[in-house]
Amino acid sequence: MHPALLPVSWPASPRVRAVATLRHGAGCSAAPFDTFNLGGRLGPDGDFADAVDANRAQLASLLALPSEPCWLRQVHGSDVLRFDAPPTAAPEADAAVTDVPGVVLAILTADCLPVLFCADDGSEIGAAHAGWRGLAAGVLERTLATLGTPPGRVVAWLGPSAGATHYEVGVEVRDAMLAADPGAGEAFAATRPGHWLCDLDALARRRLARAGVTRVHGGGLSTIGDPQRFFSHRRDGRSGRMASLVWLAP
Repeated sequence: MHPALLPVSWPASPRVRAVATLRHGAGCSAAPFDTFNLGGRLGPDGDFADAVDANRAQLASLLALPSEPCWLRQVHGSDVLRFDAPPTAAPEADAAVTDVPGVVLAILTADCLPVLFCADDGSEIGAAHAGWRGLAAGVLERTLATLGTPPGRVVAWLGPSAGATHYEVGVEVRDAMLAADPGAGEAFAATRPGHWLCDLDALARRRLARAGVTRVHGGGLSTIGDPQRFFSHRRDGRSGRMASLVWLAP
């Protein structure tokens, strides 16, 4: 595996290709977006477009991608799009699905949780951007509803996210999760008055299990706690974005 790439370990059909990116090992972005930034704001507080474009071109070459990834304009919501071909511009959504070989789905993250999906027979795939707002809005459930595969035949993979031992949140996050799932309190550990450590992996696993998905792999990788491998906006204040990609072999 190339040093800029993180393997996706899950029992997927041979038709399914999936990989995530790391912060270093490729790319040309300067600090604090060094070096393999694949997204983020442009201008004074963000990386420059030419660097991001060059990094995306290098990603396509490294993976021999069959098409341009379906980049999204992510807004921490729950909208899901189905793609039959790459879009000409990034549409606003936080999840995508396809059953068309060669269409590459992509999710950008820097602390939020990327979740990849595949049917166990390799007939379709999905990808979701699941920070706490997206989880609370039901982005995982809506992605599963958009897939044609019954949840019992779906396999999911959880990518790097803020980390259960590093990600401190306030009462609004905990209340939003408990409102939909009173048992979600087990994913929070009290730190100081009105604050808890939040386990996004555990919250996602609960949501997926309640929706009928029991084969969930990955997780356990903290973006905040591993500055050598991962971007983290929470840790650094300004950061690039990593990508999690999935596609069906043409």
